[in-house]
Order: sequence, then C-alpha cells, then structure tokens
Amino acid sequence: MNPNGIVTTLEKVMNWISRFAVVNFLWLLYSLMGLFVAGVFPATVAALGVSRKWIAGNKEIPIWRTFKEVYFKEFAAANVLGWILTAIGTVLFLNYKVLQVRQEEVVFMVPFAFYFVVIVYCLVVIWSFPLLAHYQTSIYQYMKHAFIIGLSKVHITLGIFVTSFGLIYLSISYPAFLPLLFFSVFAFSWMWGAMYVFSQMDTANV
Repeated sequence: MNPNGIVTTLEKVMNWISRFAVVNFLWLLYSLMGLFVAGVFPATVAALGVSRKWIAGNKEIPIWRTFKEVYFKEFAAANVLGWILTAIGTVLFLNYKVLQVRQEEVVFMVPFAFYFVVIVYCLVVIWSFPLLAHYQTSIYQYMKHAFIIGLSKVHITLGIFVTSFGLIYLSISYPAFLPLLFFSVFAFSWMWGAMYVFSQMDTANV
C-alpha cells in the first residue's frame, strides 16, 4: 500500500469536506441575512450555482465570491419563483386538510386527481431551482421545463428524491451533519443529477 496515495486521498477528502462546510455556512448565513423569508431561495440557487461550477470542473473557484455573485444576481428571480411555489404548496396543503375533513363527501376520483397535482408540483419544485441556476429565461419557462424534464427523466427525479431522503435520514441519525454539511451535500447531489440532464439537452441543441 502506497502511503503517499493514502495521504493524497485523505487530502482530497478533507478538501471536499471543507468546501461543503463553507457552502453550508454561506447558505445558512445568506438565508439569515434575508431574514430567511427573502434569503432562503436565492441562497439555495447560489449553493446550486457553486455546485454547478464544481461539477463543470472548476473546483478551485473562490467559493464566497461565487456564492455572493449568484445570490445577488438571482435574488429577485429566486424569490419570485420560490414564493410562487410556496403559495401553490400552501394551497395544496389547505386542500389536503379539506379532503381529510370531508373525505366521506368527496367524489371517489377527487383524491386521485389531487395526488396527481401534488406529484406535478413536486416535479416542478425539484427541477425549477437547478434550471434557474443553469439557464436564463422567464419564471414561466422555468416551471414549464421543470414539469417536462421531471416527467421525461423520471429515473433522475427519483434519484434526487432518494438522495434527499437518504441525507435527511443521515441528519436524523447524526445531528451534527445537519448544520455542518447537510444542505451543501444535498445541493451538490441535486445539481449533479440536474447537470447530467442539462448536458444531454445542451448537446442535443448544438
């Protein structure tokens, strides 16, 4: 066994842990800077933007500067998109509570239609933010393409779901993971799946 190889591997692992820790700290900091309600969505897009650079091979980017640039550049668009999706999610939640209360009065097909809408909503949420981090277009186009990609790339969508639940389980099992690395690792895996799809789309459009 080559000791130099072990040292090099450990150095790479520690470098990635430190990168993820910095992005996680920045996500928390900039979310709080916007009092969370105005900060969490642009901070999320900024974390995805940094991950996008890493996945593209730019591993030595200045993390703080890159994060800050994406945060302020996409501040308005991320908040508009985020709060539209939040409003839709709130309406769906209220409808769910109504269905629970009046389940005996509801027509048989209504719950199935409702859950279909919930699935569509989840697809749009999953894909809209990576699209915002990668492309420049309108809010409507982000949401429309999020729906199309979510349906056409079901295996990637499921992979993102499984990864997110796995990270949540890890955070519950090891609570220290949550404030140190959770969101940055999630953002990287989220963007990695998205970039796999986007690279195929970009190649097809060349």
